[in-house]
Amino acid sequence: MILVTGATGNIGRELVRRLAAAGVPVRAFVRDAARAEDLRQAGAEILVGDLDHPETLAPALDGVERLFLLTPADPRQVEQQGRTVDAAQRAGVRHVVKLSALGAWLDSPVSLGRWHAQTEKQIEKSGMAWTHLRPHFFMQSTLGFAPSIAAEGKLYAPMREGRVGLVDTRDIAAVAAAVLVGSGHEGKTYDVTGPEALDFHTIAAHIASATGRKVTYMDVPPGEAEKAMVAGGMPAWLADALLGFYGIFAAGHASATTRVVEDVTGNAARTYAQFAREHARVFAGA
Repeated sequence: MILVTGATGNIGRELVRRLAAAGVPVRAFVRDAARAEDLRQAGAEILVGDLDHPETLAPALDGVERLFLLTPADPRQVEQQGRTVDAAQRAGVRHVVKLSALGAWLDSPVSLGRWHAQTEKQIEKSGMAWTHLRPHFFMQSTLGFAPSIAAEGKLYAPMREGRVGLVDTRDIAAVAAAVLVGSGHEGKTYDVTGPEALDFHTIAAHIASATGRKVTYMDVPPGEAEKAMVAGGMPAWLADALLGFYGIFAAGHASATTRVVEDVTGNAARTYAQFAREHARVFAGA
């Protein structure tokens, strides 16, 4: 049995669907069963619980051999994931696959990077087999730019000329599925990227080509970007963390790409041009 936490998010939902479609016994750990009805219909077992309620972890981990550990970004992330790792140890879980982040270092200048690194170290010391997946900037995150693209034909971000190896969350889920059901991945850390590093001018050009509309990238000062995030309802701590990642990207420190998607899954990673065509209606305001 495989347990997937964060099962109703972009990566978790796609992962559960993949495992269920392959006939792999999979249990989705969710807070709201109604949001997981499609997963139940796909063949997954649904268990309702909450990482903030430790008493729900033991039933979720009963009979589980492999755990996919993913939680939403949260200031309590280290505590939540640490509690889950401890429970997995007690339950006899053999292998933990953690969804981490590119640049997960204990001395990272970004809080999220430090938090992920702390949990990685805890898992490594647990005695369980482990694999860390460190994905790059999600292609799906660029859908957040759709309102300004649709209304003004402009994409605003504090990226300067920085290039990033954007990766589709579906490809991250495909890597996770291959690691969870395969062998030889124990003790490895995979940086998961798309096939090419693009600057935001090129991203805008791909969106323009897909929608048939003029789209221009507009670089904005980091301070203005942070104010806009907070004004849009984003928690201040998360806006600060994202701005830290943007700073690293803008400085050119995250332009490397890897072949992890292709090497692990046997399939080529999606390109951003493909993603933009698939989501052209969203970028156009539909």
